[in-house]
Amino acid sequence: MKESSLRIIELVKQDSHLRELESRYFTTHYYDISVDHGTGSCRILLVRKAFDATLEKNYRGRLFEDHIVEPKVFAVVLDGSKEIGWIELGYEKWNNRMRVWEFLVENGFRRRGVGTLMMNHAVKIAGERGARMLVLETQTNNADAIDFYLGYGFDLIGFDIASYSNEDIEKKEVRIELGMKT
Repeated sequence: MKESSLRIIELVKQDSHLRELESRYFTTHYYDISVDHGTGSCRILLVRKAFDATLEKNYRGRLFEDHIVEPKVFAVVLDGSKEIGWIELGYEKWNNRMRVWEFLVENGFRRRGVGTLMMNHAVKIAGERGARMLVLETQTNNADAIDFYLGYGFDLIGFDIASYSNEDIEKKEVRIELGMKT
């Protein structure tokens, strides 16, 4: 896809026609997380593994949620009119970080540079704001997203093995935080 046919526009809450995002993806891999306790130590290991069968995941997100401080929402527009990707950022003043709250590229446009274009824009916005770091959350069963983020330069900065249930590790759906210095 030619980058010249893509442009990024800012959406504003008052004018935004899009309030809800729907994402559907299929995954064949996950990142297995294990936490091993020893005497005087704790070892955490994250290893990419294959599922026995392809897993389908669906997610609904909303833009401009009230809990997001200073939300900035951008869409990638193809050929002047078709929105094919969205990213929502929010500034965390208390620790001077910019958080990616929503990040979605439409099916059919993934792996074609749209995500990189949006992430480049997020880094630019974080830098202009003076944020020390760009951070985001994903789940260990979203291996393609994790691979993208790691390839872009993000590092694992945290995880929560009981964010969604008491069986997140067993369900292979552990919440992880990734971050990169800006």
